[in-house]
Amino acid sequence: MASELSEITSPLIGTVFKIAVQQGEVVVAGQEILIIESMKMEHPLVCEVDGTVHSILVAEGDTVSTGQSLIIITPGLVDHSQAKIAHTSHDATQRGDFTRYQERRFLTTDAARPDAQHKRAARGQRTARANIADLLDEGSFVEYGSFAIAAQRRRRSLEDLIAHTPGDGLVGGIGTVSHAQFPSDAAKVVVASYDYTVLAGTQGYQNHRKKDRLFDIARQLRLPVVLFAEGGGGRPGDTDAPGVAGLDCLAFSYFAQLSGLVPLVGIASGYCFAGNAALLGCCDVVIATTNSNIGMAGPAMIEGGGLGTVAPTDIGPIETQTRNGVVDIHVADEEEAVAAAKKYLSYFQGPLTTWSRHEDESLRELIPEQRTRVYDIRTVMQTLADIDSVTELRPTFGIGIITALVRIEGMPVGIIANNPAHLGGAIDADASDKASRFIQLCDAYDLPIVSLCDTPGFMVGPEAEEHAQVRHFGRMFVTAASITVPWITIVLRKGYGLGAQAMAGGSFHGNAMTIAWPTGEFGGMGLEGAVRLGYKKELEAVTDHAERAELEKALIARAYENGSALNMASHMEIDDVIDPAESRQRIRAIVGDYVPWRQRSGKKRPMVDTW
Repeated sequence: MASELSEITSPLIGTVFKIAVQQGEVVVAGQEILIIESMKMEHPLVCEVDGTVHSILVAEGDTVSTGQSLIIITPGLVDHSQAKIAHTSHDATQRGDFTRYQERRFLTTDAARPDAQHKRAARGQRTARANIADLLDEGSFVEYGSFAIAAQRRRRSLEDLIAHTPGDGLVGGIGTVSHAQFPSDAAKVVVASYDYTVLAGTQGYQNHRKKDRLFDIARQLRLPVVLFAEGGGGRPGDTDAPGVAGLDCLAFSYFAQLSGLVPLVGIASGYCFAGNAALLGCCDVVIATTNSNIGMAGPAMIEGGGLGTVAPTDIGPIETQTRNGVVDIHVADEEEAVAAAKKYLSYFQGPLTTWSRHEDESLRELIPEQRTRVYDIRTVMQTLADIDSVTELRPTFGIGIITALVRIEGMPVGIIANNPAHLGGAIDADASDKASRFIQLCDAYDLPIVSLCDTPGFMVGPEAEEHAQVRHFGRMFVTAASITVPWITIVLRKGYGLGAQAMAGGSFHGNAMTIAWPTGEFGGMGLEGAVRLGYKKELEAVTDHAERAELEKALIARAYENGSALNMASHMEIDDVIDPAESRQRIRAIVGDYVPWRQRSGKKRPMVDTW
């Protein structure tokens, strides 16, 4: 071939689909001149030089091989106005596929359904997408399964399903929860929100599959999960799903397997029944709004079971579910719920580098000098913890023990504390369950435990034993014996009997440190009772009532002196007596550096007990 000619060759094996030029035609560099079809794909070839078509060596329909000559071009200056160049303008009509995408994308947004938004607003609630937008950093939400629709194509038109069942009633994906002092990867979460505006938040075939995918992503990436669980249970109206009852769905199993692996946050607002409630009950923490109703069955299932007709507002109202311990944090509305979720998640994202706290000396006056005078244990906790860092869990359940996540000089820790305003600080069955479960939560995510002890022991008596206390109290011991996080016990006042040992992780020497404030007092049982039992014969031998009272008073005073914190420390039964102002220093010395739970391979505990 002459050097002045330009040869167009085939880059692959295929068939000549189209020849776009004729012999003698003026062509320019970049102009499409021929198309080869190979494996059902069209491969356009362009001219590399300006010139004139010298010869065409193939015809449409010919099979060509790699390197075969197709067209010969004579290079040379040409008048570009004569060339048949296809110009593409960026201002031209938008491509059809992109237009269809944009139309479908719009139908997945809240803006496509203003009536649904208005109904939510009328109920004082927000849409699923609005809640997610409030939770996550702006622009960080990466959605999964946004184009899903209900599996009802056999009974409804595609247009109807697209318009009225976006996402199949579940919005979910990953995003970040902001905090300026946390690395962005530590703040990343998976979020899943049922959309009550779509088929009343029922669980359909496709949104079950979406949940499966999201929960598996949480497992793979070790990300906390925030679940907005509003709606009913299984949906009976799906026609396209295979099978009969759908009881082989994996969402509940997948979600339960995350327990103890990643923090699970559940938020309930409005009606949360059946399957939604089952998922909510698997969460580490349940946050619920005042208008929430939570139950394992809604009105339809209750009536279908022959149990009568009930209103949804009569099922599991917030008063019931906070009193019985189902709800950990009661908030006014969804805005407060999202704020509480953000604060809760922050405890599992590491220490803060900046914080503010009360003066150490303010701790000295919190326990009354009169040993029988009650005080507010929450004030002690708030004063010990960093300012605005306390999140109390289940405050109206098991009120004999207070459980809270707090920060002490920026470090996240868990606090369990006896409540002397209830039964004098005695531990009952509910308080034991509450403490045991909280201990598991702290251990699962490597949060050290600070125990503030002021208890006369476990609750006793025939009526108390009707609540299976032997088993419930045993739970505190076996749970504490199973953990690996540091545990420090500070005895504020009373440290009596088995209850005090339970508040120390099973033994005063079974934890990292047991110390007392100067107000601490100790004994195998309450000292008054111990004197009356131990010195029964001596007291009965004194016939004069006044003299007997004086003897009893002297014996009790001696017992208190013997059981004082300083005497306990002198016998090495506790590790030290400290100035209350030293409490933070002692805690930080035991707590040490933060251990990132995400760096651990797999779970530390099989699960976090739901109760």
